[in-house]
Amino acid sequence: MDGSDMRADRLAVVAPSMIMGLVAKARALKAQGHPIIDLGIGEPDFKTPDHVKAAAIKAIHNDETRYTVVAGTPALRSSISDKLKRDNALDYTPEEITVSGGAKQVIYNAFMASLSKGDLVIVPAPYWSSYPDMVAIADGTPIIVDCPQEDGFLMTPDRLEKAITPKTKWLMLNSPSNPTGGAYSKAQLAAIAEVLRAHPHVWVLSDDIYEHLMFDDHRFVSILNAAPDLKPRTLLVNGVSKVFAMTGWRIGYGAGPASLIAAMNAVQGQSSTHACSISQAASVAALEGPADFFADRAASFQRRRDIVVDALSAIDGVSCLRPEGAFYVFPRIEGLIGQTTPDGVILTDDTAVSTWLLERHHLSTVPGTAFGLSPHIRISTAASEDDLRSACARIRAAVGSLRAAA
Repeated sequence: MDGSDMRADRLAVVAPSMIMGLVAKARALKAQGHPIIDLGIGEPDFKTPDHVKAAAIKAIHNDETRYTVVAGTPALRSSISDKLKRDNALDYTPEEITVSGGAKQVIYNAFMASLSKGDLVIVPAPYWSSYPDMVAIADGTPIIVDCPQEDGFLMTPDRLEKAITPKTKWLMLNSPSNPTGGAYSKAQLAAIAEVLRAHPHVWVLSDDIYEHLMFDDHRFVSILNAAPDLKPRTLLVNGVSKVFAMTGWRIGYGAGPASLIAAMNAVQGQSSTHACSISQAASVAALEGPADFFADRAASFQRRRDIVVDALSAIDGVSCLRPEGAFYVFPRIEGLIGQTTPDGVILTDDTAVSTWLLERHHLSTVPGTAFGLSPHIRISTAASEDDLRSACARIRAAVGSLRAAA
Protein backbone atom coordinates (compact mmCIF):
# COMPACT_ATOMS: atom_id res chain seq x y z
CA MET A 1 0.00 0.00 0.00
CA ASP A 2 1.33 3.44 -0.87
CA GLY A 3 0.21 6.84 0.39
CA SER A 4 -2.21 7.38 -2.48
CA ASP A 5 -4.36 4.48 -1.23
CA MET A 6 -5.32 6.53 1.83
CA ARG A 7 -7.12 9.20 -0.20
CA ALA A 8 -10.89 8.98 0.33
CA ASP A 9 -13.14 8.59 -2.70
CA ARG A 10 -14.93 11.83 -1.87
CA LEU A 11 -11.75 13.79 -2.53
CA ALA A 12 -11.85 12.80 -6.18
CA VAL A 13 -14.26 15.69 -6.72
CA VAL A 14 -12.09 18.22 -4.86
CA ALA A 15 -9.33 20.01 -6.74
CA PRO A 16 -6.32 21.62 -5.07
CA SER A 17 -6.78 25.36 -4.60
CA MET A 18 -5.55 27.12 -7.74
CA ILE A 19 -5.40 30.38 -5.80
CA MET A 20 -3.15 29.03 -3.06
CA GLY A 21 -1.00 27.29 -5.67
CA LEU A 22 -0.42 30.57 -7.49
CA VAL A 23 0.21 32.37 -4.21
CA ALA A 24 2.83 29.77 -3.28
CA LYS A 25 4.49 30.16 -6.67
CA ALA A 26 4.51 33.95 -6.35
CA ARG A 27 6.08 33.75 -2.89
CA ALA A 28 8.71 31.32 -4.13
CA LEU A 29 9.65 33.71 -6.94
CA LYS A 30 9.77 36.59 -4.46
CA ALA A 31 12.05 34.57 -2.18
CA GLN A 32 14.37 34.14 -5.16
CA GLY A 33 14.66 37.91 -5.42
CA HIS A 34 12.14 38.66 -8.16
CA PRO A 35 10.17 41.94 -7.77
CA ILE A 36 6.78 40.30 -7.38
CA ILE A 37 3.63 42.38 -6.97
CA ASP A 38 1.11 40.02 -5.41
CA LEU A 39 -2.47 40.81 -6.37
CA GLY A 40 -3.58 37.21 -6.07
CA ILE A 41 -4.77 36.88 -2.48
CA GLY A 42 -7.89 38.50 -1.07
CA GLU A 43 -6.72 39.92 2.22
CA PRO A 44 -7.04 43.52 3.43
CA ASP A 45 -3.72 45.24 4.03
CA PHE A 46 -4.95 47.23 7.03
CA LYS A 47 -4.07 46.31 10.62
CA THR A 48 -6.48 44.84 13.14
CA PRO A 49 -7.81 47.76 15.27
CA ASP A 50 -5.91 48.37 18.49
CA HIS A 51 -8.98 48.01 20.71
CA VAL A 52 -9.55 44.53 19.27
CA LYS A 53 -5.95 43.48 19.94
CA ALA A 54 -6.22 44.89 23.47
CA ALA A 55 -9.35 42.81 24.10
CA ALA A 56 -7.50 39.66 23.05
CA ILE A 57 -4.60 40.44 25.38
CA LYS A 58 -7.03 41.12 28.23
CA ALA A 59 -8.77 37.79 27.57
CA ILE A 60 -5.45 35.98 27.83
CA HIS A 61 -4.61 37.69 31.11
CA ASN A 62 -8.10 36.83 32.37
CA ASP A 63 -7.45 33.18 31.55
CA GLU A 64 -10.25 33.00 28.98
CA THR A 65 -8.35 30.10 27.47
CA ARG A 66 -10.73 27.22 28.16
CA TYR A 67 -13.22 25.40 25.99
CA THR A 68 -16.30 27.40 25.06
CA VAL A 69 -19.69 26.04 24.11
CA VAL A 70 -19.81 24.70 20.55
CA ALA A 71 -22.00 27.48 19.17
CA GLY A 72 -19.78 30.25 20.52
CA THR A 73 -19.66 32.19 23.74
CA PRO A 74 -22.93 33.75 24.92
CA ALA A 75 -21.21 37.15 24.86
CA LEU A 76 -20.23 36.87 21.21
CA ARG A 77 -23.57 35.49 20.05
CA SER A 78 -25.29 38.33 21.90
CA SER A 79 -22.98 40.82 20.16
CA ILE A 80 -23.79 39.26 16.79
CA SER A 81 -27.51 39.46 17.56
CA ASP A 82 -27.10 43.15 18.39
CA LYS A 83 -25.06 43.73 15.24
CA LEU A 84 -27.70 42.15 12.98
CA LYS A 85 -30.38 44.33 14.56
CA ARG A 86 -28.29 47.51 14.42
CA ASP A 87 -26.74 47.15 10.96
CA ASN A 88 -29.26 45.02 9.10
CA ALA A 89 -32.61 45.53 10.87
CA LEU A 90 -32.86 41.77 11.41
CA ASP A 91 -33.92 39.98 14.58
CA TYR A 92 -32.06 36.82 15.61
CA THR A 93 -31.82 35.27 19.05
CA PRO A 94 -28.49 33.83 20.24
CA GLU A 95 -29.98 30.36 19.70
CA GLU A 96 -30.29 31.19 16.00
CA ILE A 97 -26.60 32.09 15.74
CA THR A 98 -23.49 29.92 15.48
CA VAL A 99 -19.82 30.91 15.55
CA SER A 100 -17.11 29.01 13.68
CA GLY A 101 -13.45 29.21 12.68
CA GLY A 102 -14.13 31.61 9.82
CA ALA A 103 -17.07 32.17 7.48
CA LYS A 104 -15.72 29.33 5.36
CA GLN A 105 -16.33 26.84 8.16
CA VAL A 106 -19.84 28.18 8.65
CA ILE A 107 -20.63 27.38 5.00
CA TYR A 108 -18.94 23.99 5.24
CA ASN A 109 -20.92 23.12 8.37
CA ALA A 110 -24.16 24.16 6.68
CA PHE A 111 -23.55 21.90 3.69
CA MET A 112 -22.42 18.98 5.82
CA ALA A 113 -25.51 19.38 8.00
CA SER A 114 -28.04 19.72 5.18
CA LEU A 115 -26.92 17.96 2.00
CA SER A 116 -27.50 14.34 1.05
CA LYS A 117 -26.41 12.52 -2.07
CA GLY A 118 -28.40 13.84 -5.04
CA ASP A 119 -29.10 17.26 -3.54
CA LEU A 120 -28.31 20.17 -5.85
CA VAL A 121 -26.86 23.58 -4.99
CA ILE A 122 -27.12 26.45 -7.46
CA VAL A 123 -23.82 28.34 -7.60
CA PRO A 124 -23.73 31.50 -9.74
CA ALA A 125 -20.47 31.83 -11.67
CA PRO A 126 -18.14 33.55 -11.15
CA TYR A 127 -18.06 32.19 -7.61
CA TRP A 128 -15.65 32.07 -4.72
CA SER A 129 -13.56 29.05 -5.61
CA SER A 130 -14.37 27.04 -2.46
CA TYR A 131 -18.16 26.95 -2.96
CA PRO A 132 -18.42 24.06 -5.45
CA ASP A 133 -15.84 21.92 -3.67
CA MET A 134 -17.56 22.34 -0.32
CA VAL A 135 -20.84 21.26 -1.91
CA ALA A 136 -19.21 18.25 -3.53
CA ILE A 137 -17.35 17.06 -0.43
CA ALA A 138 -20.71 17.11 1.40
CA ASP A 139 -22.13 14.72 -1.26
CA GLY A 140 -24.10 17.45 -3.01
CA THR A 141 -23.85 18.45 -6.66
CA PRO A 142 -22.99 22.05 -7.57
CA ILE A 143 -25.06 23.41 -10.44
CA ILE A 144 -22.99 26.16 -12.01
CA VAL A 145 -24.97 28.96 -13.65
CA ASP A 146 -22.93 31.37 -15.77
CA CYS A 147 -23.63 35.00 -14.93
CA PRO A 148 -21.57 36.94 -17.51
CA GLN A 149 -20.19 40.44 -17.44
CA GLU A 150 -23.15 41.67 -19.48
CA ASP A 151 -25.40 40.89 -16.48
CA GLY A 152 -23.00 42.49 -14.01
CA PHE A 153 -21.91 38.97 -12.98
CA LEU A 154 -25.21 38.67 -11.07
CA MET A 155 -27.88 35.99 -11.07
CA THR A 156 -31.00 36.95 -13.01
CA PRO A 157 -34.50 35.66 -12.27
CA ASP A 158 -34.71 33.89 -15.65
CA ARG A 159 -31.42 32.06 -15.14
CA LEU A 160 -32.46 31.07 -11.62
CA GLU A 161 -35.85 29.75 -12.73
CA LYS A 162 -34.24 27.57 -15.40
CA ALA A 163 -31.74 26.12 -12.92
CA ILE A 164 -34.19 25.03 -10.21
CA THR A 165 -35.30 21.40 -10.09
CA PRO A 166 -37.16 19.33 -7.48
CA LYS A 167 -33.74 18.27 -6.13
CA THR A 168 -32.44 21.80 -5.63
CA LYS A 169 -31.61 22.38 -1.97
CA TRP A 170 -29.75 25.72 -1.87
CA LEU A 171 -29.09 28.87 -3.83
CA MET A 172 -25.74 30.52 -3.10
CA LEU A 173 -25.62 34.31 -3.05
CA ASN A 174 -22.53 36.44 -2.40
CA SER A 175 -22.90 40.21 -2.37
CA PRO A 176 -20.63 42.10 -2.73
CA SER A 177 -18.94 39.30 -4.59
CA ASN A 178 -15.59 37.62 -4.58
CA PRO A 179 -14.24 37.66 -7.32
CA THR A 180 -16.14 40.45 -9.09
CA GLY A 181 -17.16 43.01 -6.47
CA GLY A 182 -20.66 42.95 -7.96
CA ALA A 183 -23.51 43.67 -5.55
CA TYR A 184 -27.26 43.14 -5.76
CA SER A 185 -29.69 46.00 -5.34
CA LYS A 186 -32.85 45.61 -3.29
CA ALA A 187 -34.90 45.44 -6.50
CA GLN A 188 -32.67 42.70 -7.91
CA LEU A 189 -32.96 40.66 -4.72
CA ALA A 190 -36.72 41.16 -4.69
CA ALA A 191 -36.90 39.73 -8.21
CA ILE A 192 -34.87 36.69 -7.15
CA ALA A 193 -37.12 36.27 -4.12
CA GLU A 194 -40.17 36.23 -6.39
CA VAL A 195 -38.76 33.18 -8.17
CA LEU A 196 -37.93 31.49 -4.88
CA ARG A 197 -41.48 31.92 -3.58
CA ALA A 198 -42.62 29.57 -6.32
CA HIS A 199 -40.11 26.94 -5.09
CA PRO A 200 -40.48 26.69 -1.30
CA HIS A 201 -38.04 23.76 -1.10
CA VAL A 202 -35.08 25.96 -2.10
CA TRP A 203 -33.08 27.58 0.71
CA VAL A 204 -30.80 30.61 0.41
CA LEU A 205 -27.24 30.80 1.71
CA SER A 206 -26.24 34.47 1.68
CA ASP A 207 -22.51 35.16 2.08
CA ASP A 208 -22.36 38.77 3.30
CA ILE A 209 -18.71 38.92 4.37
CA TYR A 210 -17.96 42.10 2.37
CA GLU A 211 -21.06 44.03 3.47
CA HIS A 212 -19.20 47.05 4.86
CA LEU A 213 -17.07 47.55 1.76
CA MET A 214 -19.52 49.28 -0.59
CA PHE A 215 -18.69 52.12 -2.98
CA ASP A 216 -20.24 55.22 -4.54
CA ASP A 217 -23.97 55.43 -3.82
CA HIS A 218 -24.40 51.68 -3.44
CA ARG A 219 -25.63 50.36 -0.11
CA PHE A 220 -25.53 46.81 1.16
CA VAL A 221 -28.91 45.08 1.19
CA SER A 222 -29.60 41.66 2.65
CA ILE A 223 -31.89 39.25 0.83
CA LEU A 224 -34.03 39.40 3.98
CA ASN A 225 -34.36 43.18 3.71
CA ALA A 226 -35.84 42.61 0.26
CA ALA A 227 -37.87 39.51 1.20
CA PRO A 228 -38.43 39.08 4.97
CA ASP A 229 -40.73 36.11 4.31
CA LEU A 230 -37.72 34.02 3.24
CA LYS A 231 -36.21 34.10 6.74
CA PRO A 232 -37.41 30.55 7.65
CA ARG A 233 -35.23 29.19 4.81
CA THR A 234 -32.27 31.55 4.76
CA LEU A 235 -28.82 31.27 6.32
CA LEU A 236 -26.83 34.50 6.61
CA VAL A 237 -23.06 34.10 6.75
CA ASN A 238 -20.67 36.82 7.88
CA GLY A 239 -17.56 37.39 9.96
CA VAL A 240 -14.94 39.83 11.15
CA SER A 241 -12.22 39.04 8.61
CA LYS A 242 -12.62 41.81 6.06
CA VAL A 243 -13.52 45.25 7.38
CA PHE A 244 -11.81 44.55 10.72
CA ALA A 245 -8.74 43.07 8.95
CA MET A 246 -8.92 39.94 11.13
CA THR A 247 -8.38 37.21 8.54
CA GLY A 248 -5.99 35.25 10.75
CA TRP A 249 -8.24 35.39 13.81
CA ARG A 250 -10.63 32.95 12.09
CA ILE A 251 -14.06 34.03 13.28
CA GLY A 252 -17.16 33.70 11.15
CA TYR A 253 -20.79 33.37 12.08
CA GLY A 254 -24.09 32.18 10.71
CA ALA A 255 -27.64 33.24 11.50
CA GLY A 256 -30.62 31.15 10.53
CA PRO A 257 -33.47 28.93 11.69
CA ALA A 258 -32.74 27.29 15.04
CA SER A 259 -33.14 23.76 13.62
CA LEU A 260 -30.46 24.37 10.96
CA ILE A 261 -28.16 26.06 13.48
CA ALA A 262 -28.50 23.07 15.82
CA ALA A 263 -27.58 20.70 12.98
CA MET A 264 -24.57 22.84 12.09
CA ASN A 265 -23.49 22.82 15.74
CA ALA A 266 -23.70 19.01 15.70
CA VAL A 267 -21.26 18.94 12.78
CA GLN A 268 -18.92 21.42 14.45
CA GLY A 269 -19.08 19.55 17.75
CA GLN A 270 -17.47 16.56 16.07
CA SER A 271 -14.82 18.52 14.19
CA SER A 272 -13.28 21.71 15.57
CA THR A 273 -15.61 21.84 18.62
CA HIS A 274 -15.57 25.64 18.72
CA ALA A 275 -13.74 28.72 17.50
CA CYS A 276 -10.71 30.03 19.40
CA SER A 277 -11.74 31.48 22.76
CA ILE A 278 -9.30 34.40 22.49
CA SER A 279 -10.51 35.28 18.99
CA GLN A 280 -14.10 35.17 20.22
CA ALA A 281 -13.33 37.68 22.96
CA ALA A 282 -11.60 39.92 20.44
CA SER A 283 -14.60 39.68 18.11
CA VAL A 284 -16.91 40.94 20.84
CA ALA A 285 -14.74 44.05 21.04
CA ALA A 286 -14.79 44.36 17.26
CA LEU A 287 -18.58 44.17 16.96
CA GLU A 288 -19.29 46.36 19.97
CA GLY A 289 -16.49 48.88 19.47
CA PRO A 290 -16.12 51.95 17.24
CA ALA A 291 -17.09 51.63 13.61
CA ASP A 292 -16.04 55.09 12.45
CA PHE A 293 -13.14 53.64 10.46
CA PHE A 294 -15.46 51.61 8.20
CA ALA A 295 -16.08 54.53 5.88
CA ASP A 296 -12.38 55.35 5.61
CA ARG A 297 -11.51 51.78 4.70
CA ALA A 298 -14.28 51.61 2.11
CA ALA A 299 -13.15 54.94 0.65
CA SER A 300 -9.57 53.66 0.42
CA PHE A 301 -10.66 50.56 -1.47
CA GLN A 302 -12.84 52.71 -3.73
CA ARG A 303 -9.82 54.84 -4.69
CA ARG A 304 -7.82 51.72 -5.43
CA ARG A 305 -10.67 50.29 -7.49
CA ASP A 306 -10.74 53.43 -9.58
CA ILE A 307 -6.98 53.34 -10.18
CA VAL A 308 -7.19 49.79 -11.51
CA VAL A 309 -10.42 50.06 -13.48
CA ASP A 310 -9.38 53.30 -15.18
CA ALA A 311 -5.98 51.89 -16.11
CA LEU A 312 -7.25 48.54 -17.35
CA SER A 313 -10.08 50.06 -19.36
CA ALA A 314 -7.49 51.94 -21.43
CA ILE A 315 -5.71 48.72 -22.51
CA ASP A 316 -6.66 47.13 -25.83
CA GLY A 317 -8.09 43.65 -25.41
CA VAL A 318 -9.22 44.25 -21.81
CA SER A 319 -12.64 45.37 -20.55
CA CYS A 320 -13.48 45.94 -16.92
CA LEU A 321 -16.66 46.67 -15.00
CA ARG A 322 -16.50 49.10 -12.08
CA PRO A 323 -17.36 46.98 -9.01
CA GLU A 324 -19.89 48.13 -6.44
CA GLY A 325 -17.96 46.72 -3.48
CA ALA A 326 -15.34 44.34 -2.01
CA PHE A 327 -11.70 44.66 -3.09
CA TYR A 328 -11.47 42.90 -6.42
CA VAL A 329 -11.80 43.68 -10.10
CA PHE A 330 -12.51 40.97 -12.65
CA PRO A 331 -11.50 42.22 -16.09
CA ARG A 332 -12.40 40.29 -19.20
CA ILE A 333 -9.27 39.54 -21.25
CA GLU A 334 -10.88 37.98 -24.30
CA GLY A 335 -8.77 40.17 -26.58
CA LEU A 336 -5.55 38.60 -25.26
CA ILE A 337 -6.52 35.00 -25.93
CA GLY A 338 -4.78 33.65 -29.02
CA GLN A 339 -2.07 36.31 -28.93
CA THR A 340 1.62 35.35 -28.97
CA THR A 341 4.17 36.48 -26.40
CA PRO A 342 7.66 37.70 -27.35
CA ASP A 343 8.90 34.23 -26.32
CA GLY A 344 6.64 32.63 -28.92
CA VAL A 345 4.08 31.26 -26.47
CA ILE A 346 0.43 31.42 -27.55
CA LEU A 347 -1.88 32.53 -24.75
CA THR A 348 -4.53 29.85 -25.07
CA ASP A 349 -6.67 30.75 -22.05
CA ASP A 350 -6.79 32.91 -18.93
CA THR A 351 -4.65 30.46 -16.97
CA ALA A 352 -1.92 30.94 -19.57
CA VAL A 353 -2.30 34.71 -19.23
CA SER A 354 -1.97 34.60 -15.43
CA THR A 355 1.02 32.27 -15.66
CA TRP A 356 2.71 34.55 -18.22
CA LEU A 357 2.09 37.66 -16.12
CA LEU A 358 3.60 35.95 -13.09
CA GLU A 359 6.61 34.30 -14.69
CA ARG A 360 7.59 37.02 -17.15
CA HIS A 361 6.23 40.20 -15.58
CA HIS A 362 6.32 39.26 -11.89
CA LEU A 363 2.66 40.08 -11.32
CA SER A 364 0.45 37.63 -9.44
CA THR A 365 -3.21 37.41 -10.48
CA VAL A 366 -5.76 34.57 -10.51
CA PRO A 367 -7.35 33.26 -13.72
CA GLY A 368 -11.11 33.33 -14.09
CA THR A 369 -11.03 29.54 -14.48
CA ALA A 370 -10.58 29.32 -10.70
CA PHE A 371 -13.92 31.10 -10.28
CA GLY A 372 -15.84 29.28 -12.98
CA LEU A 373 -15.92 31.98 -15.67
CA SER A 374 -13.40 32.64 -18.42
CA PRO A 375 -11.66 34.47 -19.97
CA HIS A 376 -11.07 36.77 -17.00
CA ILE A 377 -8.45 37.40 -14.35
CA ARG A 378 -9.08 38.46 -10.76
CA ILE A 379 -7.02 41.32 -9.40
CA SER A 380 -7.11 42.03 -5.68
CA THR A 381 -7.02 45.74 -4.93
CA ALA A 382 -5.93 45.08 -1.34
CA ALA A 383 -2.49 46.53 -2.08
CA SER A 384 -0.93 49.96 -1.94
CA GLU A 385 -1.89 52.53 -4.55
CA ASP A 386 1.71 52.63 -5.74
CA ASP A 387 1.76 48.85 -6.20
CA LEU A 388 -1.53 48.97 -8.08
CA ARG A 389 -0.25 51.65 -10.43
CA SER A 390 2.92 49.68 -11.03
CA ALA A 391 0.92 46.50 -11.60
CA CYS A 392 -1.29 48.19 -14.19
CA ALA A 393 1.79 49.59 -15.91
CA ARG A 394 3.22 46.08 -16.10
CA ILE A 395 -0.02 44.78 -17.63
CA ARG A 396 -0.05 47.60 -20.16
CA ALA A 397 3.56 46.90 -21.15
CA ALA A 398 2.96 43.17 -21.27
CA VAL A 399 -0.09 43.47 -23.51
CA GLY A 400 1.79 45.92 -25.72
CA SER A 401 4.43 43.26 -26.35
CA LEU A 402 1.94 40.74 -27.72
CA ARG A 403 1.47 40.00 -31.41
CA ALA A 404 -1.26 38.23 -33.28
CA ALA A 405 -0.68 34.51 -33.74
CA ALA A 406 0.55 33.57 -37.20
